[in-house]
Amino acid sequence: MASNILDFEKPIAELENKIREMRKYEDNLDIKEEISSLEEKVVKLKQNIYENLTRWQRVQLARHPERPYTLDYIYMMTKNFIELHGDRQYRDDKAIVGGFASIDEYKVMIIGQQKGRDTKSNIYRNFGMANPEGYRKALRLMKLAEKFNKPVITLIDTPGAYPGLEAEQNGQAEAIARNLLEMSRLKVPIIVVIIGEGASGGALGIAVGDRILMLENTWYSVISPESCSSILWRSWEYKEQAAEALKLTAVDLLEQKIIDKIIPEPLGGAHKDHNKMAETLRNELKSELAALIKIKPEKLIQNRLEKFGKMGVYTE
Repeated sequence: MASNILDFEKPIAELENKIREMRKYEDNLDIKEEISSLEEKVVKLKQNIYENLTRWQRVQLARHPERPYTLDYIYMMTKNFIELHGDRQYRDDKAIVGGFASIDEYKVMIIGQQKGRDTKSNIYRNFGMANPEGYRKALRLMKLAEKFNKPVITLIDTPGAYPGLEAEQNGQAEAIARNLLEMSRLKVPIIVVIIGEGASGGALGIAVGDRILMLENTWYSVISPESCSSILWRSWEYKEQAAEALKLTAVDLLEQKIIDKIIPEPLGGAHKDHNKMAETLRNELKSELAALIKIKPEKLIQNRLEKFGKMGVYTE
């Protein structure tokens, strides 16, 4: 557990350890007031630290190994999940999962990138980095949702599309580009949620939607801070400066009007309370679905195209 404590969390961990040690002697010594005082101090310290995180610190939280992943949210938020496999062309990509599910009264198609929890599962899931067949699988499921008139929900959490030689030979760029085109004109509502890392085209390949939401401690950018640092400074040592320059946090992207809403996380991050985070996300999704399913398909597509057309700053 100690290995998963981030540098800026160490003062909190030290106080919490001290409280745990003191509780061992609580029955024999009159130290209840001291424990209560320390607990109040921990709460204030948490609020002060987590309300003033740097962009790089939020990147670290987004990558926390104990954060809920796509399948965690699916099993906590939905019922009757039926996972569907394969792209019907090459093979099944384990880095992308998806299938039909129910979020209370709403029947949806839910798709997302899936990371592993340990070395074995990370290799199985390819660290959440999809190959072309993963994006083709996602598109197949979206088209299936369109056929049965079911909304699509995508959960984004990837360090990027897989950059291997085989992936490029099998059409990685074309697969992602095809998804951008097809998602832009899909006739059912699409809700996109960044639940962890949202890196480059690997994220964008399943992130064209009517509503784009970000969890509080996540990031979404054309490039990771480390890669940006290695390009600009020829070293990964400047990743913190790169994160600041990229403006990749939820607050930054809301200001830039790239996303529509920030979903709050439990104090300390989503990994501190999986169930609470899943419940918050489930309620947000239900609210968004209630509004989107009332819109006619033609208007949905028109609004989606206008939404993405307005993004960015340019001069003529």
